[in-house]
Amino acid sequence: MAEDIFADVQRRMEKAVEALRRELQTVRTGRATPALVERLSVEYYGTATPLQQIAAIHATDARTLTIQPWDRKALADIERAILKSDLGLNPNNDGQVIRLIVPQLTEERRKELVKVVHKKVDEAKVAVRNCRRDGHETLRDQEKKKELSADDLKRGTERLQKLTDKYIEEVEKVGQAKEHEILEI
Repeated sequence: MAEDIFADVQRRMEKAVEALRRELQTVRTGRATPALVERLSVEYYGTATPLQQIAAIHATDARTLTIQPWDRKALADIERAILKSDLGLNPNNDGQVIRLIVPQLTEERRKELVKVVHKKVDEAKVAVRNCRRDGHETLRDQEKKKELSADDLKRGTERLQKLTDKYIEEVEKVGQAKEHEILEI
């Protein structure tokens, strides 16, 4: 029965790391990638809709993104959403597509983005630790119900800690890779 607990905790920790990876894709580096804007929320016919559901997004070169909505009436809504976002990009609308030129990052902006990355990494670490806490509580509950011995609880706690350390290290690696990408000129 304890194996089920460890499998569940490990699965949840993996999801926390994956969520961090997806979150960090939206943090701007010096390159244009569709991931920068694809989850941007656009007010489309009164409903908040992710940009990737209403438009095709392409990186035409290292510095340019083109956004071609399937409904041309959405151009103004998309433009408004980009301007409201914290991306710091100015959309160019030609009536057919929106072009986003991704400028070089200034040193000051790079440092701000690194702080954002650190914040997201810390949030992911908290999520991993919460998974550990939940697993530990489940083990303690089993011990109280006499389904687990005190020795098994101790071994289980140590195993949970090793699992937690492994995923915290992975979260840090993901964060360091993104930080290196941001600071790269």
